[in-house]
This record gives sequence, C-alpha cells and structure tokens, in this order.
Amino acid sequence: MSINYTIDGVQVIAESSDTILTSAHKAGIEIPTLCFDARTAIYGACGICLVEVEGVPKLLRACSARPQEGYVVHTNTERVERARKTALELLLSDHTGDCRGPCKLNCPAMTDCQKYVGEIREGRYKDAVSTVYDAFPLPASIGRVCPHPCEDACRRKMVEEPISIAFLKAFAADKIEADGDPYVVQCEPSTGKHVAIIGGGPAGLTAAYFLRRYGHDVTIYDKRPKMGGMLRYGIPEYRLPKAVLDREIAIIEDAGAKMVNGVRLGAELDFDELRASNDAVLLAMGAWKSYNMRVPGEDLEGVVGGIEFLERLGLGERPLLGKRVAVCGGGNTAMDCCRTAVRLGAEEVYVVYRRTRAEMPAADVEIEEAIEEGVTFKFLTNPIEFYGEDGHVTGMRLQIMELGEPDASGRRRPVPVEGATEDIAIDNVLMAIGQGADVADAVSGDILTQRGTIACDEMTFRTAMDNVFAAGDVTNRGAGIAIQAIAEAQKAALCISNYLEGDEVRAKVPYFVKQEKTPEDFEDQPKQNREKMPGLSPEERRNNFEPIYFGFTEEQAQREASRCLECGCHDYYDCRLIRFANAFDVDPERFAGVMHKREDVPVATDIIIHDPDKCVLCGLCYRICDQEVGKTFLGLYNRGFSTVVNPMVPDEARTFCASCLKCVSACPTGAMKSIPAVTRETRIV
Repeated sequence: MSINYTIDGVQVIAESSDTILTSAHKAGIEIPTLCFDARTAIYGACGICLVEVEGVPKLLRACSARPQEGYVVHTNTERVERARKTALELLLSDHTGDCRGPCKLNCPAMTDCQKYVGEIREGRYKDAVSTVYDAFPLPASIGRVCPHPCEDACRRKMVEEPISIAFLKAFAADKIEADGDPYVVQCEPSTGKHVAIIGGGPAGLTAAYFLRRYGHDVTIYDKRPKMGGMLRYGIPEYRLPKAVLDREIAIIEDAGAKMVNGVRLGAELDFDELRASNDAVLLAMGAWKSYNMRVPGEDLEGVVGGIEFLERLGLGERPLLGKRVAVCGGGNTAMDCCRTAVRLGAEEVYVVYRRTRAEMPAADVEIEEAIEEGVTFKFLTNPIEFYGEDGHVTGMRLQIMELGEPDASGRRRPVPVEGATEDIAIDNVLMAIGQGADVADAVSGDILTQRGTIACDEMTFRTAMDNVFAAGDVTNRGAGIAIQAIAEAQKAALCISNYLEGDEVRAKVPYFVKQEKTPEDFEDQPKQNREKMPGLSPEERRNNFEPIYFGFTEEQAQREASRCLECGCHDYYDCRLIRFANAFDVDPERFAGVMHKREDVPVATDIIIHDPDKCVLCGLCYRICDQEVGKTFLGLYNRGFSTVVNPMVPDEARTFCASCLKCVSACPTGAMKSIPAVTRETRIV
C-alpha cells in the first residue's frame, strides 16, 4: 500500500517498507546521515537524520521512523538544524585526526600540498600542477620565491628536515612545460559580466584567473610596462627568471584575460569611468612605497628605498652603487637588496638589523646564502643618523641595542644600550624596513584607512563603494608575502563572482579536525635527508644574475616527494562527518573535555587498519561485514565510552579481506583504511 506525504513541500509516495529516510532518497531529497546504509538493518546510531513532523511533539530519526499518510515533514527547521549541530558537536568533541595536513592549513591559499606532493611521487606531474591551479596560478614562479609557510608546519622536520614543498611545486610546473604539455585553464561559459582589475601583480593575476574560470570577462590594468607586479619588479632575476613568469602570465592571458599596460589610475584611467563601465572593479595595486626611518640625514643623496631600488633593476636599469652599501631591515626584501648589491659590484655590503638573527623575518636560506656571498650582518644595531658631504651620504651612526621584553609581535623588543654607538662609512643606504600603499591620489579618501591602505570588509573584500572590491598588499593589513596576497585575491574573486550573480557569500574559514604531534610519534620513521637543490656555488653567484638553482631532477623530485608522512586524512573528500560539520557550522569546543586516547587496537589483517580515535561508532563496518558479506571479522570490544571496533578472526580474514574492503568504503569518517599491497606489513594501529 502506498503512503502519500510531503517532505519540505515535495509530494512523496512511499511503500509500507520505507522509512522517511529511504523514501526521501527515492524522491531525490537528501537527509544527512552517518550510520545508514541500505545494505544493512536500521541502526539509528548517529542522530544526524532527525526531522520534524507537524503535529508530532518530538523530533524523529528519519532512518527508523515510518511515514504515515498525510505526514508533513520538515528537514531543515531551526529546531532540526540545532539538534543536528549538537549531535555533530558531541561526535567531534571526541574525534581526533588530521582532516588536512598541517602544510595545507599553514598555506594562506590553502594549497593541497599533500595531494600534489603525492602526485609528484607517483609521476603524475600534470595532475600535480592541476592541484596547485585549484588554489592559485603561477606555480613555477611562487614555487621559486615563496617563503613556504607550508614547510614551517611540515611534520617531517620532527624526523629530520621538512619536505621541499615549494621547490616540488616549481619542479612539476617546469616539467610539464618542458614536456610540451602546459596547463590550460578551463573556463565556464561567459556570463556577460565585466570586471576591471587595477594591478597586474600576484593578487591581480590570481583574481583574473579565477574570474575567468567563473566565466566573467576581465581586463587587468597596470602602470608598468609588463604584468607581474612585485614578482617582476621586486624580486631579482637570480631568484625568479622573468621568462618563467612570462610563461605563467601567458596561461592566464590565453584563458581570456585582457591585459593593458602603461596606464595609471588617476591619470590615463579615470576611477569613476571604470566603475561605470564595468560590473565590478578590483583594486589590487600592491604596496610600492618604502617606509622611512625618520632619522636625520634620510634625505641625503644615496639613501633610497629598497623597493624603489629593486623596481629600477626590474625595469632594466643598473643602479649605480658605491663600494660600501648598507641595507636597513631584516625581511626578504632586505635580503634581495643586499644580495643584489653584491651582484652590482659593491665590495662591502652590510645588513643593519635592530634585533638578533633569531628574530629576523627573512627566510633562513636567504640569510645563509647572503652570508655565503659575503654580506656582513650587523645585528642589534639601529641607524640613528646618516651624514654626508656635498649632499651625498658618506656614513651612518648606529645605536647599539639589546633585547628587552616581547612586543605585540611576540618578538623581544630592542632597546638602546645607553651611550653605545658605532659609526660606519658607506656610499649608499637601501631602506628595507617595510613598505606601504601609495594610492591616495588615485582613489577616493572615503575608502582609505589612516595608513593609506584601502579599507574593505575582510570577509567579502567589498569597500564602501558599491561595486568596488580590494585585495592584496593594498588592503587593510598592508604588505605581506606574495602567497598572502594571492590568498586574498582567491577569496575576493569568489566574492566578486557571487556579487555579480546577485548573492553575497562571505569568505569563511572551513572547520577542520586537527591533532598535535610530537617527535616521539615519529621515532620509528626511517630517516631520509632532504634532497639538496643543485645550483651555483657562492663564488659563481656573486658576479651575475643567473638563476642560482638548477631545479630538481625527476629522480630527486620523486625521492623528495616520497618523504611525505601523509598527515592529512586519506578519506577527506568522501568524509561525510566533515561535510556535515561545515554545513552546520559546528563548534565542538562547546563540549570540550579530555579527549580519548584509546589503547592500540590490533586490526583484522595487514590489509586494513582502523583508527579508533577517528571512529564515531556508527557500526557500518561490522554491520556490512556481517549483514552484507556474511562474515564476522569485525565486532565491538568493551562497553560504554570505551567501546571500540575490534577484529574477531584475524587468521581467516588475512586472505579474504584483500578482495573485499567493503568496510573501508562504508566508513563515513576515514577511520578504516586499506594498506596498498606494496607497503603491507602486519601492523598495530
């Protein structure tokens, strides 16, 4: 006998054997569940499939409740969603693991480092590049210059050294280019919407790439002769060959992004006209003005900003320097300046930094290579005066510093040592203590902050002007590393696309389950040192701007990729638990307490392992084994809060399970995992 009722206003016809859940699925209506599988008997363990029925006082579990004639069922009321959220939070409050590897979580652009490293290990280089392009364009360029926060978080350093994640990215992009199989951007059909992007640096290029993928027409305007922004005019050739950058920009242009160079906002480009002639405008001009130190003598000839110095070099000039050059600052721009000064023939190059090396924000490898090239670092010193003759700088007075209490950044604050100074003779000073935006003459003061950056909502990237967005170094926070600007542009492009489609979706950080690891967790891991990147010797580097690295060979790249510990969950993309957690905006901290650390549990075979700390006891694995397969290799052990899934007949299972694995495919959380044949061994989890 058929039963007629409605779910969310949809007429549903159910059979007498149906539950609300099964009849909903037949009608194409999704009701979330973790523990239901049509191959097994009703279990009702997870509590996620709750629904509300008009006239019924309590919520019903759709997996077990039978529909009745005339039922009016609602699957997404406030009461239902609140109950589902609570059920999920209770499950997650004692669920441990790594949804995503710490490398991905520490990348501002959320690049799936673990995935592309694994694809390189398997020789799937085109797939690896495609994985990077899911997060951002320019993999060969960023792979060469990124300070790689992903590697800072890599757990391989608890064994010996972090994986060379950035160089592997560059390797894959270089490899498919050399093989004549470059990446091609796939774009949605045209929406007829037009977006103007001001600024052709990493943020502008990234936004253009994603907007073209979404099907919108894009024109990038930039005041310099070529696109690339800080990647072209702020990073020297020895770190990033511009031919590499040109190839990657061409990929974006081939995707349909129109590029117009040599035009300046506020001069050749009128801001109001751009707004009127485009559906949206993205401001991504970067930060091109070096900060001053506000000390006497800063206006002397020979004292210039580090960014201005590097820009002149990028424009093809060869700035004249004297024999003695001082660079003020401790970041990567300071490293680019001092190493460039060496290559331009300076005989004595100093880096003046008011803290110690331990506090320097520059990448360690940059510092090491600068020292190898002959740069002298004067730590715990700070310029207090520049002086000169005939209007040109000839020397600087340094205040000797010592470290005091930590400041807001967490680094110990440098304080002057009373009466302690030092004078050094110099011919040039390059100021690299930071940089800011310089857009006041080009855009309205209504959207400017007191710092001169553009004020925008940090979740939608919208400014106070209706169709104007902003991203990258020109926005609220000011200058950062390229991958941070890229990450903002990635999110801004999505927000612009939503805006053009009449929606406003705020960029949201997804929820992930994380766990802490210590070196003790990796004591049994065989040591395998990081591959050494082949390149020029310090002596060969000093006198030219040739690329200092040759790149990995294919064999090196695969060996390096094989060092990955694969921290992120193998089942992330199919995990229903994390999908529902984000759909219902969970906050498991509401039920925070002591997390279980269950005793090691032997697995049924060397084919399958089970992580009890990921398990939510949905019962699908042992119910599938029993009710679908007809075996009893899995069961429950202990009672109450200490219950775990445990093998029952390991000897018989050893030969059977390799051809089955139905328990693995049924698991909704990644707690069950099969071991590839090449790495199988009898194990304890």
